[in-house]
Amino acid sequence: MSVNSPAADAGTLNASGVDLPSRLGPRLKSFAYAAFERSAAIIIFLLLWEFAPRLGLINRTFLPPFSEVVVAGYQFAASGDLWPHVWVSVLRALGGFGLGVVTAVPLGILLGWYKGVDRFLNPLLQLLRQTNPVSLFPVFILFFGIGYLTKVAIIYWVVVWPILLGTISGIRYVDPALVKYARSVGLNDRQLFVRVVIPSSIPSLITGMRLAVTYSFLMLVVSEMVGANSGLGYLVVNSQYLMSIHLLYVGVIILALLGILANYALVRLEQWLTSWKVDVNA
Repeated sequence: MSVNSPAADAGTLNASGVDLPSRLGPRLKSFAYAAFERSAAIIIFLLLWEFAPRLGLINRTFLPPFSEVVVAGYQFAASGDLWPHVWVSVLRALGGFGLGVVTAVPLGILLGWYKGVDRFLNPLLQLLRQTNPVSLFPVFILFFGIGYLTKVAIIYWVVVWPILLGTISGIRYVDPALVKYARSVGLNDRQLFVRVVIPSSIPSLITGMRLAVTYSFLMLVVSEMVGANSGLGYLVVNSQYLMSIHLLYVGVIILALLGILANYALVRLEQWLTSWKVDVNA
């Protein structure tokens, strides 16, 4: 007769005697289902990209199979030629985006909190906001040349407005119930601003920043198509001229991945800054 020992059950029971597989099983299934649900459309898209050229549905000269693009990208990265383009583009995008944040957020707070400042500056800002950034590109070249500053300036011009508007909206449209409650407990204007207005405006501010990230990569490509000899935008245009179609799509994919990564970072930042909020769906 054999006797079961605690060691024999170590694979199924934890120290509290709980059956781990029975508890982890539903969670793993739920996680797998959620992951599949979120990635199904992307998987289908990539499968279509892979097999449509191979089956002759699309001319593979202009759209190579996805696997061939991945191989070309790996070889280009392994040679060391890809990373300088990525690094230069990231520095340009970060320069314009960072400058937009440090100028638009304080200005948005002033415009949202002080109505007098808004009445004075808003007409000028509305005029500038309607100016097409592409039409300003020659102006920036005249002032800054065709180097780093011009690309940062044009990226700054497109990112500053969504951040500014997001900040103003967040400051101006705080929940009146929160303001009323804060007043009822004796908070003065400074305490109300720091403890209620600023935390409540963060979601709107982050939304503006997420839009700005999208615009920054869009204008990055435009700026690198003119007067540049490096960067992902340059890589895309140069690959088109040389008919290096695989590298063209490599540049496009990396730009998309950088945008996704930046957007994910901002979402995580918002979750961290608004960890005090209660999830009503929990």
